Amino acid sequence: MSFKENAYQQLSITDSFSGLTAREQKALEKSWAKVFADELFPAIDEKRFAVLYSDRASRPNTPVNVIVGALIIKEMFDYSDDEMVENLMLDLHLQYALHTTSFEEQPLSDKTLSRFRKRCYDYETLHNVDLYHDCVKNLSGTIAKIMGINGRVRRMDSMMIESNIRKLSRMELLYTCISKLIILITKTDKELLPERLKHYAEPNDFNQVIYHQRSTETDDRMQTLLNDADTLLYICGSVYEGTTEYELFIRCLSEQTIVENEERRLRTKEDGTMNSKALQNPSDPEATFRTKAGKDHRGYVANLEEAVGKNGSMITDYAYEQNIHSDSQFLKEHLEQMNVQEETVTVVADGAYSGTENTTLAKEKNVNLITTSLTGREAPDITADFEFNEEGTKVLRCPAGYQPKSCTYRGPSKQCQVSFQREQCAGCPYRDQCRPKIYKRVAKIITSKAAHDRAVIRRTMHSEEFKDYARLRNGVETVPSILRNNYRLGKH
Repeated sequence: MSFKENAYQQLSITDSFSGLTAREQKALEKSWAKVFADELFPAIDEKRFAVLYSDRASRPNTPVNVIVGALIIKEMFDYSDDEMVENLMLDLHLQYALHTTSFEEQPLSDKTLSRFRKRCYDYETLHNVDLYHDCVKNLSGTIAKIMGINGRVRRMDSMMIESNIRKLSRMELLYTCISKLIILITKTDKELLPERLKHYAEPNDFNQVIYHQRSTETDDRMQTLLNDADTLLYICGSVYEGTTEYELFIRCLSEQTIVENEERRLRTKEDGTMNSKALQNPSDPEATFRTKAGKDHRGYVANLEEAVGKNGSMITDYAYEQNIHSDSQFLKEHLEQMNVQEETVTVVADGAYSGTENTTLAKEKNVNLITTSLTGREAPDITADFEFNEEGTKVLRCPAGYQPKSCTYRGPSKQCQVSFQREQCAGCPYRDQCRPKIYKRVAKIITSKAAHDRAVIRRTMHSEEFKDYARLRNGVETVPSILRNNYRLGKH
């Protein structure tokens, strides 16, 4: 299938819009479809999706701007794929919005949307480029301009996306990985399996092995599973390498078990037990484990940026990662991708987005980063009055204005060990706040640029401007709520 741009449709003699009465045309032009057709649809950049199609002469693609527009409308009205296709055939609002009123037959079929999503997914897998994300991000900017939102004030928040998988015990996880591989072998070379392993392929075997046994036999059942895993590993050899079932089986064994004295056993804490990236369920190998706010989560996390103005707010960017991705990492990556802003942009977020590195990076991009709380150890207020060099490797002056006698930078901890004349600190009015260690000839204190920056931020938290931004940030918490309740995004 070759790529061809969709020229904007001109009204023809047989155009369905022309057949409407003046009253009907007026009603249509007052609806949401008019804004979509005139502002949003023309902003869809088809060329970015040309890489999904062949450059050879062949049957042309379904117009990409129609597909992308349909995907957006589908989410606006919570349609299924089938409902979107059917409604486009029957609803003039949709046809007008997507510039298809002149089409003899509407261009979407029952597989159009799913095939397009798969093309985008396959391209992202190969090239690590999310074409749809970039397209939606640009469209969000267009919508924000239509709404009169200039984007100079933004707020950010994240939400957990639970993977739609069952929580498995270690026994259940090991059994499931063994069973999936044996089912594959049964389909390809059943004779390879010894008789005692064939029961894993039976439909009701999971309940029989896991639940229909006495609890006192748990250790025996686990040892049987480990022995069966070793047998399966031996008979597979290299024949099934490259298959998903075999790779998940090997991954499970490496994460959950260890071979000691030629015998396989479960890993313990002393062995360096499983981390957050360990396999949670073979049904979703990418899902990770994280505890947040006292709750266990298995799955992913979405980060949302929202532009705010007097006329409302608009989500202008999003990111989606495994749930071990921290809020601070999201912000760092977001800032790294930004160009230096011509006008200062204010980004308001909670304390999980804070950090010296993010603050420094934000300044380089002409971004005023405001975090409404701070995580980690609290720095004494007096630390804000120390003066550092730009690199943070040297203290230039203390709060009293004295220059240090010497300053040693400790690279690993990023701290400065500073020495002053004894008499300077002994009689200093800030002595009780700085708390230097007084020696016979000198006084010493250990501090850091990071502590200085944290103390400065904490001081600003008492200003009225900061309190206004804190109240502004609270509004972003409604976005995850809407996405969970209205769009059911709590599950992946």
